[in-house]
Amino acid sequence: MKGRRVLITGMGGELGSLVATMAENSEWAGEIKGFDVDPPRRLLKRSQFVRVAPHEHDRIAQLIQDFNPHVLLHVGVWEPDARLATEPAAECTRLVAKAVFNAAHQAESLETAVVRSGIEIYGPGSYSPDIAVESTPIAPNTIYGNMCRDIEEQSSELRTARGVNVCTLRLAPVLGAHVPSPLGRLLRLPAIPYYGIGNPIFSVVEDFDAATAFMQGAQRDADGVVNIVANGAISMLRATTIGRRMPLPSFGPGWWMAKNLSTIAGAPMPDHVADLIQHGRLAASNEAAHLLRFAPRHSTTEVVRNLYQWPSVERIPARRQVA
Repeated sequence: MKGRRVLITGMGGELGSLVATMAENSEWAGEIKGFDVDPPRRLLKRSQFVRVAPHEHDRIAQLIQDFNPHVLLHVGVWEPDARLATEPAAECTRLVAKAVFNAAHQAESLETAVVRSGIEIYGPGSYSPDIAVESTPIAPNTIYGNMCRDIEEQSSELRTARGVNVCTLRLAPVLGAHVPSPLGRLLRLPAIPYYGIGNPIFSVVEDFDAATAFMQGAQRDADGVVNIVANGAISMLRATTIGRRMPLPSFGPGWWMAKNLSTIAGAPMPDHVADLIQHGRLAASNEAAHLLRFAPRHSTTEVVRNLYQWPSVERIPARRQVA
């Protein structure tokens, strides 16, 4: 159905503004409105942006009530040590989610909600790809994993109470040219610590693929839980080889020192990233292909390889004027 009103939370972030750009270019989206604490990272053509602080519960509720969206894209999730430190990230995520889902219960026209979560909800290691996502046990052991669990509980309550379609996207760590990512910052350090005993593998996903999954979930009115991960996996040691960085094997007291040194170097290592390096994190994405008709355009190795091709600073030399 064309002309659907689309509300995007977290529109000011890199992923949220990318989702807004895709919505503007879609055939089915009508009015588009979004809010965030910061302005969008991209130039949007027809989306309306409202600057709102996370603690302004009543203002968020009124905004959603007045707009009365058909589609809710809840991208407004702060990964710890991405845009904010761990504690403020958890608090802002909690406040915005509470305001958004409380208001969503009152939105009469709401048909579909697509919600950001993360594979951190599974806890350390991996799970069997033979088990359906919705029946896979979740055991978050990090702050971000518990943040994702709280969001999923609220979205499940919305589905039960209102009967709307709720598509929960459990994203692998999102990397992109301008994405504020604690894992991305760590991988771009001159010397990269890795857990020297096992050197486990993990998966990531490109920001374009993550945004595409939001669009597919909304367009198809998907209902269910899916993992959004790039194909394949990589280890920290392999990533250092690709990026021509110096590997720093660490364990025991050396691992504690490596985490603190990375913070001093400008790449804080929150507990979910430290857990990923120590235990790895894998997830299958078969349900995404079935439910969303979604296939990532880049593998995990390609995403990491591209990470090292994105310039931090691009120097353009002055050109001499010729008479």
